[in-house]
Amino acid sequence: MKTMFGAVAALAVLAGAAPLESSWAQTTPTQPIAGPPARADQLEFRALYKELVEIDTTLSNGSCTRAAEAMGARLRAAGFPAADVQVLAPADRPRDGNLVAVLRGSNRRLPALLLLAHIDVVEARREDWTRDPFTFIEEGGYFYARGVADDKAMAAVFTDSLIRFRRENYRPRRDIKLALTCGEETSDTHNGVEWLLENHRPLLQAGFALNEGAGGRLDAQGNRVALGVQAGEKIYQDFTFETTNPGGHSSRPYKENAIYRLSAALAKIQAHDFPVELNDATRLFFTRNADITGGDMGAAMRALVANPANAAAAANVSRDPSYNSMLRTTCVATMVNAGHAPNALPQRARANVNCRILPGHTAGEVKADLERVIADPQITVSVAAEPDPVSPPPQLTPAVLAPIEQIAARMWPGVPVVPTMATGATDGRFLNHAGITTYGFSAMFGDPDGNGAHGLNERIRVRSVYEGRDFLHELVKVYASRR
Repeated sequence: MKTMFGAVAALAVLAGAAPLESSWAQTTPTQPIAGPPARADQLEFRALYKELVEIDTTLSNGSCTRAAEAMGARLRAAGFPAADVQVLAPADRPRDGNLVAVLRGSNRRLPALLLLAHIDVVEARREDWTRDPFTFIEEGGYFYARGVADDKAMAAVFTDSLIRFRRENYRPRRDIKLALTCGEETSDTHNGVEWLLENHRPLLQAGFALNEGAGGRLDAQGNRVALGVQAGEKIYQDFTFETTNPGGHSSRPYKENAIYRLSAALAKIQAHDFPVELNDATRLFFTRNADITGGDMGAAMRALVANPANAAAAANVSRDPSYNSMLRTTCVATMVNAGHAPNALPQRARANVNCRILPGHTAGEVKADLERVIADPQITVSVAAEPDPVSPPPQLTPAVLAPIEQIAARMWPGVPVVPTMATGATDGRFLNHAGITTYGFSAMFGDPDGNGAHGLNERIRVRSVYEGRDFLHELVKVYASRR
């Protein structure tokens, strides 16, 4: 996930955990975790998973094309026709290949189900890691390597499921499409989903899609706290604030100063709260999380769901930065550059303001709000990069949510299913904008510290991967078999 913290934080707060900033550095479990011996089918899956993880797919030195070809070879070996397994890459980016495959359904009039996972990974340096980041290691009840959690676990599971369906001679009612794509972690450079939509749209066309974005939350003892389902995500957008001044000699200061002017504007942004807005996912998140959290905070969540205009409830819930980020658009100063010499008055002052925008709102709207808040025509506010596509959050209908709740009740009785909205970013933003409704769901439970995703010694529990594999295989069959 391009910005993993958002989704992880949303799940971390389900248990009322301490803010993740304080525990993010913990990337090695304190005690080994024993588990039952792996089944024969799990060991076969493990070999596929290992092969995918050990193919370097970083932007700097890796090749998504090699990984896509490896998974495509496994599908063809399982009996998929060559015409139904394609590896596609831009002519000018031959290493950024994407795998697209399809298991044909019996009713071609029904919209397809799309299984989406990205196969590119964040950079990792061997000298920083305890283990080689591109060697798949099982140790103490965990799998270790770059990508074992983000997002090659889901990529491996989806590939494995199609192979199992083929061997079982299972024919779904609707087509099941698989897209293993490149560039999710570096979408400002190139993004495979965006490229496929522009150049091969029919291959991705579907009624809805399953993607990364939400998993399960474990407490510090490894107990399951809640299972998340993502519906919608915030949009990432940077804005540049800039002001200029003739400057002069610092021995002759005057009140008009570029740094002071910029500082005053940033102070206004600091004091500003965007309005509270609840959507299907966040309304259900706070409704169900109220019972998990309890106490004054739980009561404030209930009051806020009952009346989003309740200022006292909003203020109470907003004390938690993770909750606050789910309630509203947020903007924060992240970088400042000003002045040109220590003995001169500043001629220019510039700041980056990073915003995470609620789904359904545009960068243009937020830019206008920022200009209104600072109310200073001498400060220019500009969009720092091409805005991401905007779309409303998908509805969490019973057709989508009920199968998840039913399977979860059988596998993990008493563990609540809690919808959430990602405050980071996934490839779902491109699909939702294109009209392909996309939900984030992995069924894999993670540790409170985020499992080292995007950081050192990335890991995921062996139990979590195998359980998620079983869950997703059954869920995909339910979705694909419906009329």
